[in-house]
Amino acid sequence: IIDATIATTADGWRLDRALADAVPTLSRERLKVLIASGAVTRDGQMVRDPAKRAAAGDRLSVAVPVPTLPHNEAQDIPLVIAYEDEHLIVIDKPAGLVVHPAAGNLDGT
Repeated sequence: IIDATIATTADGWRLDRALADAVPTLSRERLKVLIASGAVTRDGQMVRDPAKRAAAGDRLSVAVPVPTLPHNEAQDIPLVIAYEDEHLIVIDKPAGLVVHPAAGNLDGT
């Protein structure tokens, strides 16, 4: 949990912006997600709207979840190897095959 106090210079700012100013180790976008998920409290009360106005002296607590490690596993995907030597491999990749895992494509890449 990260505790922060809104500075007088951030009085009246959007909560996500004021909190990003108070907690520079977290990005404003990350803070928006944490606020919307209920991980931020103001004086003990949950705050879910990142557009709410902050007031100087507000005491906020941010519960940052422990990151989960990605678990990528090798998959047996049939590929056509067009050329291979000790330094280079050329794959004839089928159209539509995603080449690396990402949001929305965690499997079959």
